[in-house]
Amino acid sequence: MSHPWDFLDNYRNGKSGVVDIRGEWPTLPELFDITVDRFSARRAFTAFEPEEMTLTYTEVQRRVRAAARYLQGLGVKPGDRVAVTGKNSPEWATAYIAVLYAGGVVVPIDYQLQSRDISGLMGRAGVKAIFVDTEKYDDFDAPSKGARISLAPDRENYIYNLPQDQLADRATREEDDLAAILFTSGTTGSAKGVMLTHKNITSDALLAQGNLYIRHDDIFYALLPLHHSYTMLAVFIESISVGAEIVFAKRMVVKQILADLKRGQVTMLLGIPMLFNKLLKGILRGIREKGPFVYGIMRTLMAISGVIKHATGKNVGKKLFGSVLEKASLDTIRICISGGGPLAPATFRKFNQLGIDFVQGYGLTETSPIICLNPVEHYKEESVGKVIPQTDMKIFEPDERGVGEIVVKGPMVMKGYYDDEESTAEVFTEDGYFRTGDMGRLDNENYLYLTGRKKSLIVTAGGKNVYPEEIEDHFQLYDEIEQIMVKGFISNEELREEDVEAYIYPDLEYFASKAQGEGGDGGSTVETADWDAIEARLQEIVDEVNKDLMPYQRIKRISVLRQPMEMTTTKKIKRHKVS
Repeated sequence: MSHPWDFLDNYRNGKSGVVDIRGEWPTLPELFDITVDRFSARRAFTAFEPEEMTLTYTEVQRRVRAAARYLQGLGVKPGDRVAVTGKNSPEWATAYIAVLYAGGVVVPIDYQLQSRDISGLMGRAGVKAIFVDTEKYDDFDAPSKGARISLAPDRENYIYNLPQDQLADRATREEDDLAAILFTSGTTGSAKGVMLTHKNITSDALLAQGNLYIRHDDIFYALLPLHHSYTMLAVFIESISVGAEIVFAKRMVVKQILADLKRGQVTMLLGIPMLFNKLLKGILRGIREKGPFVYGIMRTLMAISGVIKHATGKNVGKKLFGSVLEKASLDTIRICISGGGPLAPATFRKFNQLGIDFVQGYGLTETSPIICLNPVEHYKEESVGKVIPQTDMKIFEPDERGVGEIVVKGPMVMKGYYDDEESTAEVFTEDGYFRTGDMGRLDNENYLYLTGRKKSLIVTAGGKNVYPEEIEDHFQLYDEIEQIMVKGFISNEELREEDVEAYIYPDLEYFASKAQGEGGDGGSTVETADWDAIEARLQEIVDEVNKDLMPYQRIKRISVLRQPMEMTTTKKIKRHKVS
């Protein structure tokens, strides 16, 4: 049986003269050099702002080697930490590879953090140098002269202006050597430094392709922040592993995204549920505006398309809805992948009905991150995907529904938390399985179904387990709701009984447009909104959803918020900050 990673055998035992893989998996620089050897003239990185730029794999390699040589000149030695922080760009990606090429350990840091917090993370990791965008360049005291390197062209030491008269050779590293430290706080707690080895990252990128076929002529869109493990692996490293092209996004604004997709002829769109829900709402709104008759016909055709695709694998929706997809700038998209949070099955289903191969996956930063991915040819709308090859997943202490904590072993599981042996010990079982903290169940085909986070579990007075994420999924396609967070509250202090409540932040623009359509001015600000009408409508929605829930899952009270809840850069609500 052949595998997507079989090409690695051509780079063992001195066969190629380019790379000689010594372990089971290549290091990241080895994987990059292999791709340069295979696809030297292919377009690698493209950006449209501040001006259009496209680099081939050979051109990127030269810039990588120049930056790696510059780092070595600054005293960066194998194993030293180098930070990369900035907006998504070809320069960011080049810096990431260059750190590893020089033998260093890359520390990608969220650019949206305050400079003092970035400095704090740099201090914790013992960073020796930093690649940084121009806006924050002056905020950091260089650890040594010239140790700040600019990702923007308005500085003297701009990464693409570094001397190319001397180019670094690829540093010798082993597959089990540390490659990256990713600081993640998720939605709760303080940041931990997840230590990922070269083997963790390269094995994950290649094994994931056992569930989803990607090609060298694919064009990926780097929309979510590259410092986050999801985009870092599923867009950046995946595309590099097959010689695909990356188009870098600058802003997470729907109008800009659609323009980039069309201009870049993007085929692979990876995003989070919030993005796909907004895109789908826009498409359905456009169809609805054609009148109830046309809308009814289109929805019927969508349903038929979905049945045919599920039963036969034939994608008739691409032809049926070609004009709709073209208008939405999605006509070139081959596959959409949703990750970073639970997706409503209805969204999954409707995209597939429209003719786009749409799947979702699951993983954590600690698992590099992909451990489940839906195969296009056999997807399950309710599932976050099939467990990828060489991954040993179990359900720990399952209940009567088969639901328990998800634990996993495999080459993609992290080395541990940086400088934190206590936290590392807490997340591994005695027999070496990583405890994800997520609850779910597996079916007989090894597809995973999530129910929620263990920490956010609500236990009702009747002893029933309620998973907030399951309930939140029911609200994803309501235009009236911008954010919702379901949690438990103590309904009986004496007995410490817990019930279910929801915090809801409305979509003020939606209510404003609706009010204007009815002849009012509506307003779209906290001060001008008709809060009585908003609260009444939100209660109606909750009552509607409650009818579809089990009695013990039903929301007993709601709080309508006047300000949005704080979110992470991947648009997850920070649950610990809402009370």
